Amino acid sequence: MTGLGVDLLTLVGHKMYAPKGVAALYVRSGVRIQPLIAGGGQERGLRAGTENVALITALGAAADLATAGLAAGEPDRLAQLRDTLQKRLEAGLPGRIHLNGHPSRRLPHTLNVRIDGVAGDTLLAAVPGIAASTGSACHTGDPTPSPVLSATAQPETVALGALRLSLGRWTTDADVRRTADLPVEAATRLSGRQQALGR
Repeated sequence: MTGLGVDLLTLVGHKMYAPKGVAALYVRSGVRIQPLIAGGGQERGLRAGTENVALITALGAAADLATAGLAAGEPDRLAQLRDTLQKRLEAGLPGRIHLNGHPSRRLPHTLNVRIDGVAGDTLLAAVPGIAASTGSACHTGDPTPSPVLSATAQPETVALGALRLSLGRWTTDADVRRTADLPVEAATRLSGRQQALGR
């Protein structure tokens, strides 16, 4: 951890396929923090309460699997699938797909795009066959634009059009093809309906 040069680092279990509700906090030596829950002396006095050994063990197992995946080139596999997904969307909706973010400095397993002429939530409602979102999972159901996209000075219409597609350990080429085809069909159908209504 010292190589990262961070004072604090949170490792959230469910991001590594561990059960929800478990995480680890790295605290650099010398950094002082206040207790989360006062009381007993558990966790060096920083969080009172009995540790959940089963969840902690699961987090350790998930970390071992994630480490093995990194060594086996899992990020490269996911990046290739992500890029294939983006290319298929662009081919299906020429000139209408726009990447939200940097073309290369981004996570290998996440694709965030907007589609001209279709709001992200409208598109997702028309595509029940895929699990996606218009923002982060912690903002699900919030109709306001993504704070991240808003911080990049994107117009509200652009931020509201965002579509976030995530890939994972079990994602296959067939999944990517199906995932690309469904939004393309829905966006084409929705655009045609808007034109018919004269919008």
